[in-house]
Amino acid sequence: MKIGFFGPAGTFTEEAASTIRGELVPYGTIPEVFHAVHIGEVDIGVVPIENSIEGSVGVTLDLLAHQYLLKIKGEIIIPISLNLLINLKTDLNDVKLVYSHYQPLSQCRMFLEKMGVRTQATRSTAEASEIIKDKKNVAAIGTRRAATLYGLKIAAEDIQDHESNMTRFVVIDHEDHVPTGRDKTSLVLCLSNDRPGGLYDILGEFAREKINLTKIESRPSKEKLGSYIFFVDLEGHHKDLKVMNVINRIRSKVGYIKILGSYPQEGDD
Repeated sequence: MKIGFFGPAGTFTEEAASTIRGELVPYGTIPEVFHAVHIGEVDIGVVPIENSIEGSVGVTLDLLAHQYLLKIKGEIIIPISLNLLINLKTDLNDVKLVYSHYQPLSQCRMFLEKMGVRTQATRSTAEASEIIKDKKNVAAIGTRRAATLYGLKIAAEDIQDHESNMTRFVVIDHEDHVPTGRDKTSLVLCLSNDRPGGLYDILGEFAREKINLTKIESRPSKEKLGSYIFFVDLEGHHKDLKVMNVINRIRSKVGYIKILGSYPQEGDD
């Protein structure tokens, strides 16, 4: 099985993808992973969707909601340990510039402020590591694997501002997972019109069936200012009778609803 992931090698997404048996195929952007799955260039894709500190990855949500008919087939949650990497010729005290993806830079904000350095965003932590391998007086924030791949040394470990730092990745495929009895369903919906209590009325349908909602998030609909869509994660599979009944009831109350997929909850599969 070919597994497309948001690469290159040495990223946290590679770490998540490597938990699935198969051949790993790196892609430079998240949209490229979606496209590769869509056209059958790879069997499945692995992309980040949410970080416990920085929140959701907007491009992943938008691609699922607006552009592709692909489904979420699984989720992978891994702890994120961020490290300051330098090449063997660099002294830590001489570092003036730090490269990394924008999320790790944000997650290490207090550490970087104490260093008094400038920052430069890159497409991935691995790209940052590759950039500095032949440069002096610069550093990168990245993974242990990236340090090994690019011949760097770890100047400081676990530099993230918050100890509990987790990232959730999703496995995308043309079909979602069969019911297991320990499932989660992700869906997106928008109200047919903006009215007082509109969202409350919809969410009340889940409450009446005692279906636990594990996440609710709004994002701009991209149609007009002030227009939003809602991403909802709930416990249960969309083929479960009570989940199916609720979805059928709220269809008449929303302007749009799309099931993004049902899949085993992480840790239970």
